[in-house]
Amino acid sequence: MDTNRIRRHNRIRAKVIGTAARPRLCVYKSNRYLEAQLIDDTAGKTLASVKLADAQKAGEEIAKKGKAAGVEAVVFDRGGFRYIGKIAVLADAARKGGLTF
Repeated sequence: MDTNRIRRHNRIRAKVIGTAARPRLCVYKSNRYLEAQLIDDTAGKTLASVKLADAQKAGEEIAKKGKAAGVEAVVFDRGGFRYIGKIAVLADAARKGGLTF
């Protein structure tokens, strides 16, 4: 377990809160998959979710599902992971798909 990542994630989650107008785009990276969710923290509901191995496709898919759910703008929760590699690719693909953050 990466205690540094958990510490970074707790620091991020103290500041980032998703609302109905601007849900939280939460990203988790495992060894095999990237998981992305659009979460409304005030209602405690997940609006859309994706679990894929390819970061580019995951970003495009979460943007497509978010647009179908009526989401235009999100706040980005990188889950304590550094903003490089697959996390950055997913974020850029989501931006190209139409989500603003």
